Amino acid sequence: MSLNYIRRGAGKPLLLLHGLGSSLKAWDLVIDELATQRDVIAVDLPGFGQSPALLGEVSISTLADVVTDFLSQHQLLGIDAVGNSMGGRLVLELARRGQVVGSVVSLDPGGFWQGWQVAYFYHSVRLSAQLSSLIQPILPPLVSNPVSRTLLFAQFSAHPWTIPAPVALNEFREFLPTPSFTKLLDSLAHGPPQQGAPLGSIPNLVIGWGRQDRICPPSQAKRALALFPDAQLHWFSNCGHVPQLDVPAETVALILAVTEGRYEPQTPVSTETKESEVTENVFIGVGVAVLLVGLFLTFGLKR
Repeated sequence: MSLNYIRRGAGKPLLLLHGLGSSLKAWDLVIDELATQRDVIAVDLPGFGQSPALLGEVSISTLADVVTDFLSQHQLLGIDAVGNSMGGRLVLELARRGQVVGSVVSLDPGGFWQGWQVAYFYHSVRLSAQLSSLIQPILPPLVSNPVSRTLLFAQFSAHPWTIPAPVALNEFREFLPTPSFTKLLDSLAHGPPQQGAPLGSIPNLVIGWGRQDRICPPSQAKRALALFPDAQLHWFSNCGHVPQLDVPAETVALILAVTEGRYEPQTPVSTETKESEVTENVFIGVGVAVLLVGLFLTFGLKR
C-alpha cells in the first residue's frame, strides 16, 4: 500500500515512526534538527495522518509488514529507525525480524505491560481518545491556554505547558477513536505479547524511557530489557511518554549518538520503581481523565 511520508535533509537515511493516534507531525520539534545531518523519512502509518487504513487485521505484525514493504519499495532496507510509543514497539519488532532496520532507538515503547497495567493502558488511552473527539470543536482555545493545555497533556507529558500550542493542536487533532485506532488499541492491549530477540541479534539498540511516563510506567523497562538483552537503557529525566515533545534537544542528541555509533551508556541505575510511585501514576491517570471530563462539561455548558 502507499504510505504518506515526508523526506528532509541529506546524509544517511533515518526512519521515524509515530505512536498510536498520532502522525508524522509528532516529530515536528526534532525533524529539522535531525535533517541537518541525516536524510530523514517520517511516515504516516496506515490509518493515521494521511495514509489509508489497512483492511482487516490492524496489529504490530501487520504494520511491520507494511513498513517492510515500504522500505523495500524505496530501497531503504537496513535503515536506522526511531519510534515512539506504539512506534517504539514497532521498531523493536522490525529489529527482531532481522535485515529490515539498522540501528534502533525505541522511545517509551508499548507492549511491556502486565497485570493491572494492561487494563490501565487500555481504558485510560481509550477514554482520552473519546474525550479528544468530544472537545474537537473547542480545541483551539483549549490548547492556546497553558493551563488547559496542561490538563489535556498531563497524561502524556511531564511539563505540558512547555509544548508549543500548534504542536499540541496537531496532536489532539489526530488523537481520535477512529476504526484503525480502536483496532490497534485492542490488539496492543489484548493481542499477542511482544516477542523478544536473543542476545547478539540486535547489535545497536537503545531504549529510551521517560522517568515520568504515565502511559507506560518506567517499571516496564525491566521487562523490555529482559526480552531485548542487547538493549542499552537511556533514562530521560523530567520527561513523560513522548520525549520528542518533552525533551526535544536530548532526543535529537540521543538519536544521532546511537545511529552514529558513538552512544555512551548511562551509569547503570535500577529499572525498578517503587510500588507507591506506580500506584501514584494510576491515580494521576484517573485524575487527568476526571479533569478532562470536567473541562469538557464546563466548556460544553457555556456553548
